[in-house]
Amino acid sequence: MGEGVDPTQMCQSLVNKVARSKQLAAITDPGLLVLFEDWFEELEAEVLALFKTRGFLDEKALAEALGLSRRGAIFMLSKLGREGKLPFSDESKQ
Repeated sequence: MGEGVDPTQMCQSLVNKVARSKQLAAITDPGLLVLFEDWFEELEAEVLALFKTRGFLDEKALAEALGLSRRGAIFMLSKLGREGKLPFSDESKQ
């Protein structure tokens, strides 16, 4: 069984494919990128909802709860922490 979804890897893969292939860039529908952004926003909301109901989850527990890879969970925690969106992050207190 795999580790789950790794949003960092998914995003990097998409960016690499678009950058390497003019043909792919020419046929990529802007709506696809909007769907990815929407999905990512929903994932962020799920993380924040989990923290609200269950308290802090480390990357392993977060990965298990959302079906993410551990690396994906670390990415989400880092991103939300940097943005001050986590209630326990230093940035959210500023």
